[in-house]
Amino acid sequence: MRAIIIEDEKPAAEKLQKAILKADTGIDVVATLSSVKSAIEWLEENDMPNLLFMDIELSDGLSFKIFDAVNITSPVIFCTAFDEYWQEAFEHNSIDYLLKPVRQEKLDAALKKYDKLKQHFSADVRQFLQSRQQQLADYKKRFLVKRGTDYISVKTDDIAYFYATHKLVCMIDQKNQKFILDQSLSEIEKQLDPSMFYRVNRKYLVHLNAIRKIRTFPKSKLQLELEPEINEDIIISQDNVTAFKEWMSS
Repeated sequence: MRAIIIEDEKPAAEKLQKAILKADTGIDVVATLSSVKSAIEWLEENDMPNLLFMDIELSDGLSFKIFDAVNITSPVIFCTAFDEYWQEAFEHNSIDYLLKPVRQEKLDAALKKYDKLKQHFSADVRQFLQSRQQQLADYKKRFLVKRGTDYISVKTDDIAYFYATHKLVCMIDQKNQKFILDQSLSEIEKQLDPSMFYRVNRKYLVHLNAIRKIRTFPKSKLQLELEPEINEDIIISQDNVTAFKEWMSS
């Protein structure tokens, strides 16, 4: 299998290549590219590799610019130090999003995912990517909310959590700003990507990145600590613990 690495830090690229070969000696890293410009030039002049390992913030811009110049049909495993690009990454052929420093077990799991997808789609993962991109396109990307006499647009990846109170639903963003919505939690839940938002109980619908800490709680329950902090116990029932753990580790 042919793969390329797009990474502007030489030590990180060398470490990633060693980890790739440790995970699968059958992977041939045919090129290591350090910029948007060099990646575009290489992809225009060579056959498309089977798999790309791609950093996001490169020396001459975000790697997403490569997709604007080249029709990339191969799946991508993004390896980045930043977690704020996850949604855009999954709109650009991503099958996994690994945070630096990339742990060997996470890389192994990502490559196993690639193998499973390849087998499922008869060595062609493009069907999966197209399906995933369409699925993401169907999820709500922003909410139009009212602040005073004005309306503002809030991106879904800027939302920390939603909660129901006194027959109202409130939305809290990452800056701890509160907005009141005119939809039920169930209606909102259907509009969001289930890989990023989870209905932890009847009252709370939380974003993955808003979960700061998970504690054990009496009677086999779990207690969540959210960011921004809220002065209330967020409890996951015993019946919901298994599903929640599977969601957190997926």
